[in-house]
Amino acid sequence: MGEVTDAAMDAVQKRLMFDDECILVDELDNVVGHDSKYNCHLMEKIESLNLLHRAFSVFLFNSKYELLLQQRSATKVTFPLVWTNTCCSHPLYRESELIQENFLGVRNAAQRKLLDELGIPAEDVPVDEFFPLSRMLYKAPSDVDYLLFMVRDVNVHPNPDEVADIKYVNAEELKELLRKADAGEEGIKLSPWFRLVVDNFLFKWWDHVKQGTLHEAADMKTIHKLM
Repeated sequence: MGEVTDAAMDAVQKRLMFDDECILVDELDNVVGHDSKYNCHLMEKIESLNLLHRAFSVFLFNSKYELLLQQRSATKVTFPLVWTNTCCSHPLYRESELIQENFLGVRNAAQRKLLDELGIPAEDVPVDEFFPLSRMLYKAPSDVDYLLFMVRDVNVHPNPDEVADIKYVNAEELKELLRKADAGEEGIKLSPWFRLVVDNFLFKWWDHVKQGTLHEAADMKTIHKLM
């Protein structure tokens, strides 16, 4: 999710960047190999090798249909202090997160990262309640990104190594956040992948969340190319 350098990484981020092996995929999301998170985010490799990796973005709503947002921590290597959807990360090249059936590998990864980043216990976010809604490919962070939705009231205890702040927003409050980001007010910035989802899909999907009709919007066959 942006180019990285190792000069200013703290120990936690360095471990995540070099120890974690992401799943390399082609533009049709077929697994073609694996590489470190660090290499997957080097623009020179992305451009010269057409290096894509699998990712996911969780959109977690509470029972009032408010969306949980997080502000990435100041120590994050990529996009520090930007606001984004609930959780964005990568399935790892490990057996439990490579399972293709019913997108179980991606769901397992999402459950793992919600605990790592936001302290949300696994029992609060059962893997079978993640709703895989769509996939999108975008070259800036070089991801094939699975968009996972869930409506659950959860316990949240953010990890300060990962998250600077959190907030629940309704649709109108998110629109005001977008306005402030566009106007450069209060130093608010949004992640580019979150903005792509917001601008192309989110508000119509939000209506389906409220109506309990997400299945009508689901399309896991298409990989939307959003550059």
